Amino acid sequence: MRIFLGCDHAGYELKEHLRTVWPDAVDCGATAYDPDDDYPAYCIDAATRAVAQGGYAVVIGGSGNGEQIAANKVPGARAALCWSPEIARLAREHNDANVCSLGARFLSHDEATGIVRVFVETAFSGDERHARRIAQIAAYGGATRRASPAGPADGA
Repeated sequence: MRIFLGCDHAGYELKEHLRTVWPDAVDCGATAYDPDDDYPAYCIDAATRAVAQGGYAVVIGGSGNGEQIAANKVPGARAALCWSPEIARLAREHNDANVCSLGARFLSHDEATGIVRVFVETAFSGDERHARRIAQIAAYGGATRRASPAGPADGA
């Protein structure tokens, strides 16, 4: 199974560590440490490739939140913020997640390695209730009109 890695400056060191564990992983950037870089392009690229090639993406930032949000903009991507092996297992078994988002500021290299290992080694359960829920989310299709504390997202 192919792994695609994407990160920003906050996730760069952890991404480089993961490349030593999975040397065949595809590096989607950042390819150098730059404190002024932006994560969306790297995470979207990793998620796009994972979806297109039936692999997994691992996106890494300081908290992993923005990286997860960016990856979830890719049609077919199901990104989960994973902070423990148990959450990674559930993301795969219950949600058929194909993108693992990590917060480098909150995980050691060993913790992150364990999380990714569980993520890529765990299969989707295939249970009807989980498949049904995934289909419901996919049917929603990414509509942008939703209420927020600041008001409607579409400006109405």
